[in-house]
Amino acid sequence: MDTQKSFDVTVIGGGPGGYVAAIRAAQLGAKVLLVEKDRLGGTCLNRGCIPTKAMLSDAKLYDRVEHSSVLKTSGLKVDMKQLLRRKNEVVKTLVSGVEFLLKKNGISHVQGEAKFLDRMVIEVDGPKGKEQFRSPKVIIATGSVSARIPNVEVDGKVILTSTEMLDLAEIPKDLLIIGGGYIGMEFASLFNALGSKVTVVEMLPGIIPTEDQEIVRGLVTLLKKRGIEIDTETRVKEARAGKNRAQVTVVTKEGKEILFRAEKALVAVGRSPYTEGLQLEKAGVALNGKFVRVNEKMETSIPGIYAIGDVTGRQMLAHKASAEGIAAAENAMGGKSTVDYSRIPNCIYTFPEVASIGLTEKQAKEKRLQVNVGRFPFQSNGRALASGESDGLIKVIAEKDLGQVIGIHILSDHATDLIGGPALGLALEVTVDELGKTVQAHPTLNEALSEAALDALKEAIHLYKK
Repeated sequence: MDTQKSFDVTVIGGGPGGYVAAIRAAQLGAKVLLVEKDRLGGTCLNRGCIPTKAMLSDAKLYDRVEHSSVLKTSGLKVDMKQLLRRKNEVVKTLVSGVEFLLKKNGISHVQGEAKFLDRMVIEVDGPKGKEQFRSPKVIIATGSVSARIPNVEVDGKVILTSTEMLDLAEIPKDLLIIGGGYIGMEFASLFNALGSKVTVVEMLPGIIPTEDQEIVRGLVTLLKKRGIEIDTETRVKEARAGKNRAQVTVVTKEGKEILFRAEKALVAVGRSPYTEGLQLEKAGVALNGKFVRVNEKMETSIPGIYAIGDVTGRQMLAHKASAEGIAAAENAMGGKSTVDYSRIPNCIYTFPEVASIGLTEKQAKEKRLQVNVGRFPFQSNGRALASGESDGLIKVIAEKDLGQVIGIHILSDHATDLIGGPALGLALEVTVDELGKTVQAHPTLNEALSEAALDALKEAIHLYKK
């Protein structure tokens, strides 16, 4: 074994939290080592955010053309081989981009599995054998893996996780999705658009419970209109992989057992933190349940060791992990950075999309806040109608006395793009009056944002209410 090599900061995990933390630490003058056991970019880039969005983009194009009233679509079909090829090319391009950024920032990259030998020494078992590295500062960014549930047999061929779903060579005739969170609902939209008969079973009273319930009700209506079956308060009792079909037994809220048979079944019940093999106990790092416990500076129970992203819990979002990575790197280099979680947007890439930032109406009421709520439907927006994408609405929630906007929620084909403005607005503590008087370009979807704010003041121009 070689003599220990020393670095100022070692980052374990090369996902959107880890590689961003490494770059920020290098910008601040640190000698940085990044350890990744698989491909750079982590789950997000290789098996999550990016490949799913590439596939969703192609599926949306196919769906729009297939249902167009002005285009002749005889013989139209999806070439799954080409769809997967393009998805893989997008991933490859972005992975290469991360490699380039690490190199240009002078960051050392080692492939292999890392584990703590003590609070300052990391051992990496990789292609070159076992190597040891010493750092006074370590950032844990090991992410998460697909969660499993009892009595569900995941064989990777018939009963799948999201990882295997991204490489299906053929579109299943029918697909049963276990879990109505954002992962399950994105795959429901994807394969519904590609032609699968999709059924979603969710044990909770509703899908995507983190979002504003008015927005979710609107989404459910639109998804059902597209032919997606959604069964809530339905618990999976057992799932077994047959030769060619999945057999899933569920129990309804009335206690009735139902057997589903589907060509494929997807287990999408969330994600669990990945700490396997890290030997956190040798570094003395404390856990909070399954998650690594951190303070507001992203520091663990051991000074000098930080943790970010999915491994810490909270919102399991790539951009949240990146924000935490920047904060942890700055703090490792002597800073005092924190992350304001109330200012982190959430995006769900269903058809149509959902995006939000700040408090839901229910959360505001639970905090005993007096609020004004404004809404504006895209059916009254010129650009949405002209584009043939007029489903959905924007909802603005503002504190009643001071008028500060505390929540914005969007259901729209372009919701995830539209949320950028609201994110800036909440960061700057915009008032509903300021938002309503913002002059938006015409014709754009952004006009609906200002109109929703005006509606909260009962002053909407393009919306008549008795």
